[in-house]
Amino acid sequence: MPRENYNDLLAFIAVAREQSFTRAAAQLGVSQSALSHTIRGLETRLGLRLLTRTTRSVSPTEAGEQFLRRVAPHFEEIEVELTALSELRDKPAGNIRITAGDHAISTILWPRLSPLLAEYPDISIELSIDYGLTDIVAQRFDAGVRFGERLEKDMIAVPIGPAARMLVVGAPSYFARHPKPQTPRDLIGHNCIHMRMPTYGGLYVWEFEKDGRELNVNVQGQLVFNAVQPMLEAALGGFGLGYLLEDMVRPHIEAGRLLPVLEDWSPPFAGYHLYYPNRRRSSQAFSLVVEALRYSP
Repeated sequence: MPRENYNDLLAFIAVAREQSFTRAAAQLGVSQSALSHTIRGLETRLGLRLLTRTTRSVSPTEAGEQFLRRVAPHFEEIEVELTALSELRDKPAGNIRITAGDHAISTILWPRLSPLLAEYPDISIELSIDYGLTDIVAQRFDAGVRFGERLEKDMIAVPIGPAARMLVVGAPSYFARHPKPQTPRDLIGHNCIHMRMPTYGGLYVWEFEKDGRELNVNVQGQLVFNAVQPMLEAALGGFGLGYLLEDMVRPHIEAGRLLPVLEDWSPPFAGYHLYYPNRRRSSQAFSLVVEALRYSP
């Protein structure tokens, strides 16, 4: 295949991984129609159908899956080697992609990375908000952020924050109308503010522990969000009970805007960790990012 067609291969890899022409086009910076034309041209030249298209989804055919397994890793190796070559420059450079929740980004990643960006203008950082259990290898992220208890075993994990704790909170106006729950089971009769998890499309189950006893509660309520900030605002407005990280609600508790309940059922757990594949070849830029985020008690 002529070398000028390598861009066609990269286009196919993007569509196959994203399983969407729309997302792949945005990633590549081209129009959706131009990307579709490129893929059709590649399939014509190969004499193979690489993608199965429906009105709702795009997925690789058997030939496409084989192509993705055998060819895509070579392009990744080329990118790694090009990144290594950039280390020969006088200043660290490169693009670092990290996926995390908006709370971790606003409280840890951005405060610590913004000084790094000012000091090293050739380093670019992409922060992508995602509450799902993202496959950082498949989605081509350099690293992700999760709580320590949810890390995969084949990943290098670096602590970037202290131990965390979840608290059930409600506004005084809410408790003026409803009794305070004494045990997690009492939450069944309360209006609780839900968190929609993207991984399975389900609602987050509230998890509690006391004296070694674990208890999970499928709460009910009028409101469902897929981000934590609107959950906090709804709790402050008296619309229901929220289950949120302590550092988010502590200022409001101290100001009397929120009241905590079931604190004895809310022990601390391992806080935020930066994780990345153990086979990843670290560039100078990535090493600087890791050290900037590393937590020191």
